[in-house]
Parts: sequence; structure tokens; C-alpha cells
Amino acid sequence: MTTFNLLFVALIQGITEFLPVSSSGHLILLPSLTGLDDQGQTIDVAAHVGTLAAVVLYFWADVRVAIGGTLRLTQGKADTQGAKLALGLIAATIPVIVFGLFLKVTGISDHLRGIAVIGWTMTIFGVVLYWADQTGPTAKTTDEWTIKDAIKMGVWQAVALIPGTSRSGITITAGRLLGYTRTDAARLSMLMSIPTIIASASLLSLDLIGTTDVGALRDIGIVVVMSFLAALIALTLMMRLLRAVSYTPYVVYRLVLGVILLWIAYT
Repeated sequence: MTTFNLLFVALIQGITEFLPVSSSGHLILLPSLTGLDDQGQTIDVAAHVGTLAAVVLYFWADVRVAIGGTLRLTQGKADTQGAKLALGLIAATIPVIVFGLFLKVTGISDHLRGIAVIGWTMTIFGVVLYWADQTGPTAKTTDEWTIKDAIKMGVWQAVALIPGTSRSGITITAGRLLGYTRTDAARLSMLMSIPTIIASASLLSLDLIGTTDVGALRDIGIVVVMSFLAALIALTLMMRLLRAVSYTPYVVYRLVLGVILLWIAYT
């Protein structure tokens, strides 16, 4: 891929990974709508690494607490806030791993990458996000996250393996329906992304062992750095905007894009 293509892919991945608009949907659409070459799994993994670094840096205080909690869990104890957070993240990740392996083994995932599928998921889950955001109570904070809520959000997160759904969008939707505030629903969604991205990148990497040559290292470096910067900026802006506005602007974007994609798919 050319340097321009790499930068374009990295920016799209970085900007859309944590916004509730579906990064996977945008990356699938990129070759179809622009004529650019498919970026391939190597670039996908590199982009995931960049966005992972961004969310870890932004939420480092929470990540550090969760790491300490994980060590506590290895001792068979879940009596601290960090241990409860770590246990919740583990519980929330299990459904997406199970569903992801099912889609990969059965080959169903290959049939979900069409424009029509993305158009429908963009539209439907955009409406669901709007409904949840407007009607969901705002009584809970991150400190009140329970294992029961974590499992529920994890099941919702698994659905995001269908392109166009948006992992952040559907977990934020679940958080709002469970009563978490806008910022806390987003915070939990972002923390849930860390083990999920690690699992996703690891799964993709298994298919790449022994296939990446030295010449690809430059491309990988470009994508990691650019997706990291783009994700960090997008994440920072979204978290700040949530203090003043709702998720409606993202819903509008999803609906407009969804309708356009459905029009393209069926005409």
C-alpha cells in the first residue's frame, strides 16, 4: 500500500474505533467505496495496536487499578475496587471471545461484510442508541459496576462482531439501558475495549505468523503511530463533549450513512 493509503486507513481506524459509529464497518467499506486496495490483516492488527495504546494511555489511572486488581484475583480475592473492576472486564470479554470463535470457525463472519449488512446495522443500532440514551436513567457510576452488569454488557458487546454495529456504540447503549451516566457508560465501554482489542489482535495475529516480511515493518510502524494519535484525539474530544452534549450527533451520522449504504446496496 502507498503511504497515503496507510495514513488514510490509520486515520479512519483511529477516529472511528472509540466513537459509536463502527470502525470495522468503515474499514470494510473503504475498499468498496473508494477503490483503494484492501488493507489486509497485517494493517488491521497494526491499527488495533495503535488504538489499544491510545485507550490505555487515556485511561491509565483505571488500567493501573485493574492491573493491581488482577494480581489480587490471582490470590483468590476480589475484595478491592481494582479486583472487582478486573473481574468485571474478564466477565465482559468472555462472550465476545466465544461468539468471535464461533463466527470464525463456521465462516459466518465472511458473509457479514456486505454493504447491505452494514447499512442495516448502522441504521438499526443507531436508533437503539438514541432510544437508550434518551430514556435510560442516569443513576449509576463506574464504581457501581457489578459482575451481573458486566456480563450483560459483554453479551451486547459480542453482537458488535457484526460489522456496522459498533463495539463502543452497543456497549454504551447497554450501559445507558442499565442506568449508567453518559460519561460512565462511555468509560466502561472504553475499558471493556482493552481486553477485547487484545483478544481480537491476538486472533488476527495467529493467521499472520511467518507471513510478515521485514519490508512490512515500515508500513506497520506508520499505521501504529497514526492510529494511536487519531484515536487519542478522537477519544479525548468525545469524552469532553459528553459533558455537554448527548450521543445524538453520532446517531444522526449513523442514520445518514446507513440510509446511503442501503440505497447503494439495493439499487
